[in-house]
Amino acid sequence: MAYPRIAFIGAGSTVFMKNIIGDVLQRPALAGATVALMDVDRQRLEESAVVANKLVATLGVPAKVETYTERRAALDGADFVIVAFQVGGYEPSTVIDFEVPKKYGLRQTIADTLGVGGIMRAIRTVPHLWNVCADMMEVCPEAILLQYVNPMAINTWAIAEKYPQIRQVGLCHSVQGTAWELARDLGIPVEEIRYRAAGINHMAFYLNFEHRQPDGSYRDLYPELLKGYREGRFPKPSHWNPRCPNKVRYEMLTRLGYFVTESSEHFAEYVPWFIKRDRPDLIEKFGIPLDEYPKRCVEQIERWKAQADAYRKAERIEVEESHEYASSIMNSVWTGEPSVIYGNVSNKGYITSLPEGCAVEVPCLVDANGIQPTVVGSLPPQLTALMRTNINVQELTVTALMKESREHIYHAAMMDPHAAAELDLEQIWSLTDDLVAAHGDMLPEWARGETKRRVA
Repeated sequence: MAYPRIAFIGAGSTVFMKNIIGDVLQRPALAGATVALMDVDRQRLEESAVVANKLVATLGVPAKVETYTERRAALDGADFVIVAFQVGGYEPSTVIDFEVPKKYGLRQTIADTLGVGGIMRAIRTVPHLWNVCADMMEVCPEAILLQYVNPMAINTWAIAEKYPQIRQVGLCHSVQGTAWELARDLGIPVEEIRYRAAGINHMAFYLNFEHRQPDGSYRDLYPELLKGYREGRFPKPSHWNPRCPNKVRYEMLTRLGYFVTESSEHFAEYVPWFIKRDRPDLIEKFGIPLDEYPKRCVEQIERWKAQADAYRKAERIEVEESHEYASSIMNSVWTGEPSVIYGNVSNKGYITSLPEGCAVEVPCLVDANGIQPTVVGSLPPQLTALMRTNINVQELTVTALMKESREHIYHAAMMDPHAAAELDLEQIWSLTDDLVAAHGDMLPEWARGETKRRVA
C-alpha cells in the first residue's frame, strides 16, 4: 500500500505538530506516511521528533519520522506540505508589534491578522513563505500546501500572486471552533447544527445557522442567539480563558444580523468601534483583553517547559482528535473519499461581491481532484462593506510585498480601520518608521530602505 510523504515546515511548534500528525496517523490510508519534520531550531526539532516517534509507537502504525534543518531536503518528493512557523517569534517580534504602537496610544489585542501588527507580521513572513513555494516548484510541484501561518489572508493572497501554480489552501479553525462555542451557549449538540459561512479569514460570517429538528426540518437559531444576548444569558463564561468573554461578537450580531466566526478579542481590533484610548468604558463593557496575545505567549512558553519534560519521560502519548482540517484534506486527496472543509483561497468568482483575487474563506469540496472551492455568490451588503475595509489593508500589504515598496506599507497602515480611528497621518507614518527600525533585519532589505514619501 502506498503512503504519502508529508513535509512539516516549522515542526518546532510541537503541540500543533502533535495535533496534526496525531490526526494523520489515526487515518488508515495515512498511517504509514513518511513525516519529514523541518525546523531551524535544532532543540525544538529534536523535541518534536521525540513526540512524533512516541505517537507512532503509541498508535502502532508503520509511519516513519525524519528530521531536517534544511528546508529543501524536507520538501523533496512531498505530497503534502504543512507550514506552521512564526518569523521573529514572541521575542523580539511580537513584543515589538505591541510595545512600539503603545508609545502612540495605539493598543492591540492579538495583532497577527490586521492592524500595524498584522502588517509587520506579513512583511517579515511572506518572503519566507515564498521561499517555501520556490523550493516546492523545483522538488514537489504537485504537492498541496496546507498553510497555517498568520496573517492568513495576506499570506494566501501573496502566494497566489507570486506562485499561482502552487496548489494551496490557508487553514484556520475559527469556523468550526465558533460553531462549537455557539452550540455550547445554546445547549445544543454541535452535531445537530447546520451552518454555511463565508467571507475573509477572521471575518467570515455564518450566512445561516440552524438546528436540525426531529422531523428533518431546520430551525433558524439566530433569533435565539439574539434573545439570549439581550437577556444577558449569552455569551456564557469562557470555557478556556476568563480574559475573553466574547461580548464583541454578540454586539455585532445585533448590528449586522450575522455572527462572525473569529473571536471577540480578534474582531475588536479589525474595526474602529471598540478600542479607543479615551473610552475605558468600552473596554470594560465588552471585556476587551488588551495585550492578550503577549500574555498567551508567556503562558504558552511556561506551559511548554513542563510539557516538553513530560513528553520526554512518557512512554506513550495519548492522541485525541483535533478540530483541524489537515488530516481530512490529506485523506480525501489520497483516497478520493470526499469531505468538506472551510479554506482560504484566491477569489475566482466564489464571492461575487468581493474583489477578484483577494483571499476568501469559503466551503470547499475535497476529493482526489484536490481542493475545490464552492461558489457562495454575493454577501449581504453590510458584510461586504465591512470586509472591504480589511481587504484594503490586505491588498496594499500584498502590493508592498510584490512591488518591494516601502511606500505601500504606509498606505496599508493608513487604511487600517483601528489605526485610522486613533492616529493622524503623521503619527501613522512615524509609527511605521519606528516599527520598521525596531524589526531591523527581520524585515526584507527593501522594507528597511529610505522613503521619499511619494506615490510609487
